[in-house]
Amino acid sequence: MSKQTYRVCFCFRRRFRVLAAEAPADVKNLFNRYSDNGVMSAENLQRFLIEVQKEENATLEDAHAIMNNLHDLKILNIFHRRGLHLDAFFKYLFADINPPLNSKLGIHQDMNAPLSHYFIYTGHNSYLTGNQLSSDCSDVPIIQALHRGVRVIELDIWPNSAKDDVEVLHGGTLTTPVALIKCLKSIKEHAFTVSEYPVVITLEDHLTTALQAKTAEMITQTFGDMLFTSDSCLKEFPSPESLKRRVLISTKPPKEYLQAKEVNETGATKGMDQTDTEAWGREVSDIKARYNDKDDSDEGEADDSDEEDPTSQQNTAPEYKRLIAIHAGKGKGGLSDWLRVDPDKVRRLSLSEQELGKAVVTHGKEIIRFTQRNILRIYPKGIRFDSSNYNPFNAWTHGAQMVAFNMQGYGRSLWLMHGMFRGNGGCGYVKKPDILLKAGPNNEVFDPEANLPVKTTLKVTVFMGEGWYYDFEHTHFDAYSPPDFYARIGIAGVDADIVMKKTKTLEDNWIPTWDEQFEFPLTVPELALLRVEVHEYDMSEKDDFAGQTCLPVSELRQGIRAVPLHNRKGEKYNSVKLLLRFEFI
Repeated sequence: MSKQTYRVCFCFRRRFRVLAAEAPADVKNLFNRYSDNGVMSAENLQRFLIEVQKEENATLEDAHAIMNNLHDLKILNIFHRRGLHLDAFFKYLFADINPPLNSKLGIHQDMNAPLSHYFIYTGHNSYLTGNQLSSDCSDVPIIQALHRGVRVIELDIWPNSAKDDVEVLHGGTLTTPVALIKCLKSIKEHAFTVSEYPVVITLEDHLTTALQAKTAEMITQTFGDMLFTSDSCLKEFPSPESLKRRVLISTKPPKEYLQAKEVNETGATKGMDQTDTEAWGREVSDIKARYNDKDDSDEGEADDSDEEDPTSQQNTAPEYKRLIAIHAGKGKGGLSDWLRVDPDKVRRLSLSEQELGKAVVTHGKEIIRFTQRNILRIYPKGIRFDSSNYNPFNAWTHGAQMVAFNMQGYGRSLWLMHGMFRGNGGCGYVKKPDILLKAGPNNEVFDPEANLPVKTTLKVTVFMGEGWYYDFEHTHFDAYSPPDFYARIGIAGVDADIVMKKTKTLEDNWIPTWDEQFEFPLTVPELALLRVEVHEYDMSEKDDFAGQTCLPVSELRQGIRAVPLHNRKGEKYNSVKLLLRFEFI
């Protein structure tokens, strides 16, 4: 390809040859098996698609379409009308037209079940641009979330300083407010840009009765016929399909207007001490640990109790109450009462990550039964002032639909969230597996801690990676030499399936060819996510981040696939990809 020079000191330079990407040995062997005299015909490409890529319904037309795509990509010097030479075949495997998830599937899951049967892409404090204490409130992160496919937007609504209008801000903090009407108009404009399925606005309400009435007027005038309302508590949630392009309001009738408290400096310092030690977030095995009492602080969300308090009902503006489609609240009593399933109505219950961590120990089965009909929302603990997130799997494996995340809290936890909602065409709704929806023959429910048999084994071959040479400055990873890359491959899911494995480190190479195989036995593949990370080894400092992705195992395409990597924020790099092979054995 070319040569690169690195300055080591004032009078000494090191020169390295940068080679072009070359097909791995296994790819060459496959090409030889499916070609004649160095050329792969359309008929042989079809055989390859069926036998190796496991595309059982691949037709000759599909093979011709691939060849035409390569022609459109201007791979002309290695493309011939009668077939593909090795280089063209290799470039096809490494091209965007060969992704790990089948884009043609689109939204392929049944969308006619009740809302409670789906994991729903959910934001927490969706209006914040940064930390929970002092960042600006804006409609920009709301728009960004909707464009990523988020379907649940949270707004904390408060009176303005003159007590005559409504603002959105994180109460009791130094965050600067944004007008509610601005947020509502942005939601209307961008709600269905990437998905037609319903958007739920969860309101944390700190308003007087008069301002509730004003809020009701704003919501009604903004959304009009898009708004879904119900005259009484729903007996069963409607389906996402029946609610296409509709907006739902979810909140509880507030007990009273809550006055904001000023933040003290000790609280802010305490929160900032909790920031992750790694630039890309804590490892999943760390955040998977059980919660302890010393860290049990749930401030930051209004008390969700007293849903049935008569005083609360009387203090609520009737026009505001009529807008509430998904009623929320804990009601009277303790956890057992909160989780009681009412055959005549459905509702939403909110628990902090801390409350959930304790509840699954004593009421795990009741939680799963509750979430088969009702909606459970989990939100970050109050001391996550840095907008970090938690491991979502403790919630998902117990059926929680709305696992609320800080979408600006970049790191491994958010990468898992991105991975889950790459499924089902990225529409923001992923059907929960049957194990979470149906009881067994003896009315038993799923136990994520149970010792279950292995259902399948995912075999991943990590061939190589490329693209960093184009997307990064040549001294980005190392000032004195090309990078030393290694890959980490693993599974996130139920406890029994969680594992991370690592390739060898390849020194001084922009195009690392690891050619290593890993096997992952899976007891609950329906909930598993494949985690992929690349790092650059640094002998003297912390290893550098070089890309990541997270993919739902249930939607992986078997065969050799080009897997694009993303940056820390979840944005796809222009060129960086890995060549991986997926097999279920």
